[in-house]
Amino acid sequence: MAGHSQFKNIMHRKGRVDAVRSKMFSKLSREITVAAKMGMPDPDHNPRLRAAIIAARAQSVAKDNIQRAIDKATGADAGNIEEVRYEGYGPGGVALIVETLTDNRNRTGGDVRSTFSKFGGALGEPNSVTFMFGRMGVMVYPKAKGSDDAMLEAAIEAGFDECISDDEGHEFLVSFDNYGTARDALEKALGQPLSARIEWRPKTMTPVSDDNGETLIKLVDTLDDFDDVQNVFGNYELSDALMEKMG
Repeated sequence: MAGHSQFKNIMHRKGRVDAVRSKMFSKLSREITVAAKMGMPDPDHNPRLRAAIIAARAQSVAKDNIQRAIDKATGADAGNIEEVRYEGYGPGGVALIVETLTDNRNRTGGDVRSTFSKFGGALGEPNSVTFMFGRMGVMVYPKAKGSDDAMLEAAIEAGFDECISDDEGHEFLVSFDNYGTARDALEKALGQPLSARIEWRPKTMTPVSDDNGETLIKLVDTLDDFDDVQNVFGNYELSDALMEKMG
């Protein structure tokens, strides 16, 4: 789920199509279940659930599977899942934030900690790196939705801080505190987005050498392979040559 523009390499993923797709379905379903459990099972009155459903639809998750994930929120097993955030440093001193949904803190914490250690990183204390990031609401619309100028105007009118447009589409950014109001206004003006979510966006980027970058990619991909890990955010900037090499 990489971002646009200069953020394309923040959350690098390899193209392991079948395995990645199956794992992504599982993570999307878990997010839907937790969102429905924490709020209301009606997406019209639960922004987090609505965002989770949009993300699932964007990955072609079947409507029946989405409904099953919502229904699961009333089951006993859903109550055992909790959100846990891990923070630390990877190769080259880059800051990483790992968001998880887990029913076993010990298992998940052990997996995350050992992975950081294996690839030359180290976990930090809670809030040890979040000051390097901003909590942002992010909405993405296709390029065909309108011109760059029209999308910037729509962003301003809806209360977004900025709109980043490139050949891939339009990315709208707003502070976490203003996300709910701005999101509703933009959806009213432009319709349903391709994606709508909350992200940790780095305030500044850290260039990484190719050697450290290769190890960093392995660290991020290994973390992403764990079922409990939902998202990995970082402030790293990889070279174009390395991005092309890693595919």
